[in-house]
Amino acid sequence: MTTHRIGTQQEWLKARLELLQAEKELTRRSDELAQQRQQLPWVPVTQEYRFQTEVGEVRLADLFQGRSQLLVYHFMFGPDYTAGCPSCSAIADGFNGIVTHLAHHDVLLTAVSLAPLEKLLAFRKRMGWTFPWASSMGGEFNYDFCASYTEEQQREGLEYNYTREPQAEWRSGEPGGGEGAEFAFATMCGVNTPTYLRQRPGMSAFVQQDGTVYHTYSTYSRGVDSLWSMYPWLDRAPLGRNENEGIWWKHHDRYDTPVSSVPTCCQHSTRCES
Repeated sequence: MTTHRIGTQQEWLKARLELLQAEKELTRRSDELAQQRQQLPWVPVTQEYRFQTEVGEVRLADLFQGRSQLLVYHFMFGPDYTAGCPSCSAIADGFNGIVTHLAHHDVLLTAVSLAPLEKLLAFRKRMGWTFPWASSMGGEFNYDFCASYTEEQQREGLEYNYTREPQAEWRSGEPGGGEGAEFAFATMCGVNTPTYLRQRPGMSAFVQQDGTVYHTYSTYSRGVDSLWSMYPWLDRAPLGRNENEGIWWKHHDRYDTPVSSVPTCCQHSTRCES
């Protein structure tokens, strides 16, 4: 038996109209924030960053592939990982469908990670993705843009999301961690908790004009929430994100019950006795 409040259609409509006003206010505020974001000063990128890609070693300017704007998703995939971060993977599951649209709007979307290129491409093939993915291994790009950290930085407390984090203290009191979300994700990536957390998620934006590349924006931590294609849908589902019982998402090919195993009649909402 449900414990949620039950009401009449009239009560629902009254509450929905009140919510509509709040939603409209949020939309207007979101538009204002987008304008503020675009009005940030542009900072010239003077470092000569190098990346390994499917076409060989390239510069940051080459990642634009002829477009004037570049969006980089800082995908958590460290050199020791055996698989990409499940959270980053859930976000990246939405990239394939939009990359083409963005490219035709003068915007190139690419993922960048610290792992060697062969690992990235093998994992991309496993996941069925086709978007561009570059390795920044051997360079300072990930470190300069707060997507990767050294063991020394981790021990001393690192700067992430424009805030200084305290020295790392693992939930279990053991060097590798033994419980919690970090440990669960680290296990899925084939590493221990500290190694997993030396990589961090985020996204950065760049623009190229008159031969100069400028850094325009970066966001981290929950700043990438809006990039999760599943979250806007879950936020409109009756039970929302419903994450009270902890971490539930995995790599999309690692769920115990594939969607394809659901009876066809159920997929088409036909009543059955399954």
